[in-house]
Amino acid sequence: MSAHRISEENREPEWMIGLDIGGTKVAAGLVNGRGEIARPVRAPMNPRGTADEGFAAVTRVLDDLLNEHSATKTSIAIGICAPGPLDPVTGVVLNPPNVPCWRDFPLTSEIERRYGVTAKLDNDANAAALAESLWGAGRGYRNVFYACIGTGIGTGIVLDSKIFHGRTGSAAEGGHVTIDYRGPACNCGKKGCIEALASGTAIARRARELASADPRLASQILALANGDPAAIRSEMVGTAEKNGDPGAQQILHDTIEFLAAWLGNIVDLVEPDVMILGGGVSEMLIPHFGELQSRLRSWCVNARCGEIPLLRAHYGENSGVAGGAALCWTAHCS
Repeated sequence: MSAHRISEENREPEWMIGLDIGGTKVAAGLVNGRGEIARPVRAPMNPRGTADEGFAAVTRVLDDLLNEHSATKTSIAIGICAPGPLDPVTGVVLNPPNVPCWRDFPLTSEIERRYGVTAKLDNDANAAALAESLWGAGRGYRNVFYACIGTGIGTGIVLDSKIFHGRTGSAAEGGHVTIDYRGPACNCGKKGCIEALASGTAIARRARELASADPRLASQILALANGDPAAIRSEMVGTAEKNGDPGAQQILHDTIEFLAAWLGNIVDLVEPDVMILGGGVSEMLIPHFGELQSRLRSWCVNARCGEIPLLRAHYGENSGVAGGAALCWTAHCS
C-alpha cells in the first residue's frame, strides 16, 4: 500500500493533525495555531483485533483526512492521543486495558515511517490539559489542572506551559488518588479512588443501588430507565436531579462532596492557577460549580483556595483532536 509522503520543507505548522485514539473509535482533524478544528473525521476501531488491524483503523482515518485536504501545501505534523499506559518519550503504547490489541506497540515510529513526519504521542488527559492551557479555558494561566470526568476520571497537569510527566511519564494519574481507603474497589486495583466514587460509572452504580433499595426515593431515575435498575445510566441521574428527584439530588450532593475532598487535596499538593473540568459528567455538574468551590474550603488547608477559578473545559468531544495538535504546537514552539 502506498503511503502519503508529507514535505517538511516548511517547518511552520500552519495546520497540524490531531489524532485521537479511543477504545472504540479513531478521530482526526486539522487544527490551526489558534486551536480551531476543521472538519474532524471519525471511524470505528476494534480494540480486540490484531495490532495491524488496530493500526489500519488509524491510517484509514489519516488517509481520508489527507486525501480530503490534498491541496494543503504546508508541513503537517501529527500529534497523537492514545490510552495509557504509554511512554511519551519513545512513543510506545505499553499495555492499555482499553486497547488490548496493542502491547509495546511503537505507534509513533509506525506513523513516522508511513507518513514521513515527526509525530508526538501522549495520553489523552495530558494532551487535553495542554490544549486547554494553550487555546481553551486555561489560556493565560501558567499552571493548569485539568480533569475529564466521564466513564472514568483522567487528569493532566500543565506547569509553565509544559505537561508534567514525572520520572517515567506516569505522573498525574489523579483519577486514582484515594480519598477513602475503605471505599469501593476501583478497576485499577486500589480502593476508594475518586474514579470509583465520582465517575459516570460510579454515579450510575450508586443510582442502581438506591433504586433497588428504595424505589420511591429514586422514582424519576427509574422512570427514565423504564423501571429497570440495571438500565440506569449517569445521565439519567442528571436529568432526574433537574426535575427534583430526591434520590438523584442526594447522589449529586455526595458526588460534589467527593470531588471537593479530592480537589482540596489537589490544591494543597499542586496549588494550580486554575482548575478545569471536562467530560460528560462535568456537564451535569456545571450548575453546581459554585457549591463545589464553596465546599472546597472545608477540604483544603490553603486559605486562599477560593481564589482558584473552577472552569468548564472549552473542548468537548474533540478534546483529543485538539490535544494531539497541542503536542505538535508545543514541540514546534519549544
